[in-house]
Formats: sequence, structure tokens, C-alpha cells
Amino acid sequence: MVEKVVATPAALELIEFLKAKHGPGLMFHQSGGCCDNSAANCYLLGEITMGQGDVFLGAIGGCEFYMSKSQYATWRHTQLIIDVIEGHGGTFSLEGPEGKAFHTRSRVFTPEEMVQIEAEERAAGH
Repeated sequence: MVEKVVATPAALELIEFLKAKHGPGLMFHQSGGCCDNSAANCYLLGEITMGQGDVFLGAIGGCEFYMSKSQYATWRHTQLIIDVIEGHGGTFSLEGPEGKAFHTRSRVFTPEEMVQIEAEERAAGH
């Protein structure tokens, strides 16, 4: 299975810090912009509701990671690499008060990985 989202050691360290501070029930949603910028935002479970308009990409640090279907259509050819930068990112994301922000980098999947992703999506009925 091709990993659609991965995290750097710095991101995993921040996730563990946030779990210790807020509890283990955290999740991510890659925002499409607007007032919370285009970033990986970390929430407490239940703070936002995932629905049929969202795609599950995988998990980082034991936390589920989602993206809207419309944004996934644009980014499905890339692996999201979640990192951390100093400063403030999304105003709704849990790490904001810590003076850090999750930052999304990416790399283009190889042709072989895309073939595998397409097969996995067909098998899942997408």
C-alpha cells in the first residue's frame, strides 16, 4: 500500500506533545484555504465532522488524516509530507498556541506508485 501521507520526526514529536496535552483523540484535515489557510490542521476528535465529501488518506502519529474530495482530486498525484515550522499557521489548529505550525510539503508519486494507488482506489470502490 502506498502511503499518501507521512510525517517527519519533528511532526511526530509535536503530535506526541499535543496528545500529552490534549489527550490521544486527535485527527487532521488538510484545509483547502479560506480563513485557516491551506495547511494540515490538527483537531480534537469530534471538532469537525468528516463526511462523504472527505477522503481518508492514512494516519500520522496514530491520528487519522483527511482531505476534501475536491482538493484530493488536485493533489492525488503527490504524497503529503507533514512537517513543522516555527510560527503560527492555521488559527483553528491545536499547535497554534505552541508557536509552531504543521506545514505540508509534497513529492510526486512515481508512475509505479500511481498504478498501485489507482488499483487500491478501484478495489475500494472509489
